[in-house]
Order: sequence, then C-alpha cells, then structure tokens
Amino acid sequence: MAGAERRLDGAAARVLGRPARLGAPIRAAMETFEPQLITEVSKLAFSDPNVARLWYGESDLDTPDFVRAAAARALEQGHTRYTPTRGIPELRRAISAYLYRLHGREIGVERVTATSSGMNAIMLASQIVLEAGDNAVMVHPLWPNAPAAARIMGAEPRAVTLALENGRWRLDLERLFAATDARTRMIFVNSPNNPTGWVMSREEQITLLEFCRRRRIWIVADEVYQRLVYRAERAPSFLDIAEPEDPLFVVNSFSKAWAMTGWRLGWLVAPAALGDLLGELIQHNVSCAPAFVQPAGIAALERGEDFVAAMVAHCRAGRALVDARLTAMPRVRFSPPEGAFYAFFAVEGMQDSLAFAQRLVREARVGLAPGAAFGEGGEGFLRLCFAQAPEVLEGAMERLAKALA
Repeated sequence: MAGAERRLDGAAARVLGRPARLGAPIRAAMETFEPQLITEVSKLAFSDPNVARLWYGESDLDTPDFVRAAAARALEQGHTRYTPTRGIPELRRAISAYLYRLHGREIGVERVTATSSGMNAIMLASQIVLEAGDNAVMVHPLWPNAPAAARIMGAEPRAVTLALENGRWRLDLERLFAATDARTRMIFVNSPNNPTGWVMSREEQITLLEFCRRRRIWIVADEVYQRLVYRAERAPSFLDIAEPEDPLFVVNSFSKAWAMTGWRLGWLVAPAALGDLLGELIQHNVSCAPAFVQPAGIAALERGEDFVAAMVAHCRAGRALVDARLTAMPRVRFSPPEGAFYAFFAVEGMQDSLAFAQRLVREARVGLAPGAAFGEGGEGFLRLCFAQAPEVLEGAMERLAKALA
C-alpha cells in the first residue's frame, strides 16, 4: 500500500532516521519524521560550559521575582490539582484584560483559552483544522515545530519563502495566495518571525484576512514575539482588525516577553463557538495547564510591564552589538531584524549550515542554530539569539570573527 494506508512492520521501521525493530506497526508518517536540527547542534556541547549557547530561543534574563513568588504562594496554598481545562477563570480574565490594554478592543473571555505553552496552542489549532490529505501554507523560513504539527496531523506543510530584498525581508502575498488550493485549510504566519525578524504590516494582515474570509481558510497567527520589536511598542496583530467569528487563531506565550520558557504557559484566542471543543481537546491532550503556574501568568500580565520594557532594552542592546560585529565581517550578509531576538545571517561559501554550525561548536565554542532547521529559504544562514549579556555576546562574536576570517 502507499501513502497514509501503508504501515511498517517491525523489521522495516525507522525512527528519526535510525533503524528500529518494533513489535507492532507505526504510522508511515512517523517513519520519515525528521529530528530537530537545532538539537543536533546543541547536544554536541550541552555539558561544555565554555560554549556560548546562542542556539535556542530564550533570553538569559531570569523570570521576574514577583512571577516566581506567585507560583511559590500557589504551591504553598495547595494549588496542585486539576483546574478547568481552558484555565482558571482568573487567568482567562487577566489575559482578556491584557489584550484590551494592548489592542484597545474587547477580546471576550469566552474567546480565550489558557494552554500549556504556545506550541500546545499551535497543536490544538492543527487538531481542529487539519486532517490527512489537507495542506497548510506557511511563511518560511519558520520555526520547525509549526510545520511539524501539520505533518503529525498527516497534512502537507507548503512553504512560501520570504525574499531578502534591499536589506529587508519581504512577503509576496500573491505567491502566498497562489500556493493555496481546494485542500488548503490553514495559512500559518509567524510575525514577528523566528528566525528572520520580519514583521508583517497592517496592510498585509488586512489583505490576508480578507482572502481567508472569502476562501474559508483558517489563519493561525503565531504572535509570541509581539512585544519584542524595535521601532514600536508592539507588532501589528490580527486582533487589531479581526471580527470575533473570523477564521482566526492567535497564539501567544509567556515564554519570550516574560522570560518564562520553562514554565510552559501560553494562550489561544479563537472564535467563541470553538470554546467547548478546545476544552475537550485539552482534556485529551494535557488535561490542563499546571495549577500553580497559572497564578504566575496572572502576575506576569498584571505586574510585568516594567519587566517587558527591560527585556526589550536588553534585546535592543544585544541587537546593536551583534549588528555592529556582523556587518564588519566580510563573509557575512546580515539584515538587522525588525522584531524577535535573532540575528539570521548568511555566510559566503557555506553549503551545509548544519555541518558548519557543528564545526563552530567544536572549533570556535560558539553554538548557533543552522538555517536548514527553518525550512525553505533557511539553508545558507545561521541563527544567533542575541537576548544575552553583552560579555557573552562579545566573547562569542570575537570567536566567530576569527572562525569566519
């Protein structure tokens, strides 16, 4: 048999590219499921403290004290049991209030679902929208977990690549629309973008939303870096322009702006009519977000604006430092990002970004993410997370300059 109907016997099975003998068949789609290439770099040096670990998407700032204190109080008070599947009412109200402050528009609590991370929110949207044989059109280069979610559902992720023109990344909306067909159920946009730092304009969002309304295609907007921009208070959001019942999921997370990567807490805004279904899916996926983490999310939203400002300042300083050093390297082509906290730069003569990144770990003690990890348009580039202390970045850039000389 071919396609989704084919199943592997124990002798033929391969798991993440490695032969495996299994006692029963697994899905054919899992046979070709590829490893995360960033992990292929990081595992080389996880135990080496001398390597500058700039491969992952997290700041070196600690979670704010008042956020940690809120979680500690919740633990002391015994908040260790199940909660409502879509989150405690206090957290959902806090998210709704935060969105009103940010957007000046009412985003009703009935549209808000607390999730166990932004990735959990993406997976929930994929479970609702995609099935085997569908396709999801995605703007690339892109964080690899998003297309992986489509593959897990048996759908085809279709890449439409950003173009680097005159020092800026640009999306060709006509190419994006042309990539859709009768089996397209989702268009996925991450803005500000990981890894390029591209930010979708308000005009582009309006045009895309109108297209998806006409075609009855869902937009999944990953806006986890919304607050991390360098020319405005925040990036444009689909929540600024969408109506409550539009075919739109907006994903956000506490991980980036509030330095809570390990807490695994996020949220999803969706049409209110999907609320009960989202609750059922969460019940079957994770039951609920951890009880004692949810009060920490409330503290971040209600008391975290000064910290968000400090995070942006920290990233802006790292961006300026890395910009100055990269633009001085003759083999490097670099466009300073509009948002997020990554430098995504091309290296002249680099053919295999994974092998090159692995060599940098071994020889220069600098850990970067290979561009190939981010799908189409990524090969030939490396990603560096600059949300780090100046001394860490200075040392890494010094070693990188010598390696690229």
